[in-house]
Amino acid sequence: MGIVVIGTVFVDIKGFPEDVYIPNGRNAGRIEYVHGGVARNVVEDIANLELRPTFVGTVDDTSMGKDVVEKLARHKVNVDYVKSVPDGMGTWLALFNEDGDVAGQISKRPDTYLPMLILEKSGDEIVKDCDSIIFELDLHKDVVKKIFELAEKHNKKVYALVSNMSIALERRDFLQKLDCFICNEQEAGMLFLDDYTETSPEELSGILAEKVKAANIPAMIVTMGGKGAVYADMQGDKGVIPARKVVVRDTTGAGDAFCAGAMSGLTYGKSLAESVRIGTVLASSVITSSDNVCPRFRPEEFGLQ
Repeated sequence: MGIVVIGTVFVDIKGFPEDVYIPNGRNAGRIEYVHGGVARNVVEDIANLELRPTFVGTVDDTSMGKDVVEKLARHKVNVDYVKSVPDGMGTWLALFNEDGDVAGQISKRPDTYLPMLILEKSGDEIVKDCDSIIFELDLHKDVVKKIFELAEKHNKKVYALVSNMSIALERRDFLQKLDCFICNEQEAGMLFLDDYTETSPEELSGILAEKVKAANIPAMIVTMGGKGAVYADMQGDKGVIPARKVVVRDTTGAGDAFCAGAMSGLTYGKSLAESVRIGTVLASSVITSSDNVCPRFRPEEFGLQ
């Protein structure tokens, strides 16, 4: 079954200016429609490591929903547990500035209870032979509880993604049940009620080591954009992995690619530091890609067997 990824699917509508982006003006440029959603992106990126993951989620009962399933299947994602339902996907609308960074965004979330329809019917079948579970922490609370129940029953490692930190903050107690939680520095600031935007990676590494112990969180990784990423666990392991120096085309999806690489590493026995390095390679490959897609890698390149 490989790694099981549970979460939502979105249609991403992205606008790119031809010149310098003017927030209050008209901007000529191009508009793209692409398949998105944190969990959908992550499972596709894991598949690009040739690790044959499984996706659990819903899509619209439309041609777009069919396209999503067919594309994942082409990437060798197991889509046996993807259910087609009315309004089964969300929408993300984003405007980018001339540097490739998001300048503004609005999202319409799908019903996050829908994965329960799949887990109630096939949860044991899905989880019993998987290598680990990755899920969106801001899914409906009952779905999150069901995932932890299945993971405990079948003794599986569990990792969490976050697409809406405001919702995830209501589930702080769930973080203690995770094998590792990954977020960015802004989200970490929301979690720990602080501001880390001016904090150096070395400083944040030390802060994170103290925070995970105080909050009883087994392990955390915090991404810091161009400054790299930091990690820490309750056993005192901590460190900084610098970002790779690359030419940025579009930062969309870099965080999801990072999560895919790091969580794949952790699933298959790599240390926190080694896993962060794998995530860093995948993230840099996305932001330099002309089509904003993670290229294919062979698992042997990262020692993933």
